[in-house]
Amino acid sequence: MGFLTEAEVERIEDIIKDPSKHSLPTWLFNRRKDFDTGKDVHLMSAELVLRTKTDIDQAKDIRSWRGYRHAYSLKVRGQHTKTTGRAGKALGVKKKTLMAKPGGAPSAEGGK
Repeated sequence: MGFLTEAEVERIEDIIKDPSKHSLPTWLFNRRKDFDTGKDVHLMSAELVLRTKTDIDQAKDIRSWRGYRHAYSLKVRGQHTKTTGRAGKALGVKKKTLMAKPGGAPSAEGGK
């Protein structure tokens, strides 16, 4: 990076800001066919996070299946849920406690 000229650095910044002007394939973009504009866009940093959150909120509002799964904190992309995704619910199995003898406390002699 230290050997790049100012012009090369500016060109790289321009490509990152608007990759559609520089004939990059659309499959490289992280937001294809945007819901609002209908265009292929490449979002960066906080804008990407904000758009993802608004997409999830919209899915919840229209009560789609994905929105329902997001609302109830379930797996969204078809994963199995029988044994995974148990955060907040049962987290394992309790061990059985040692039972005391019916006549009192366990003996101190180690079972003799």
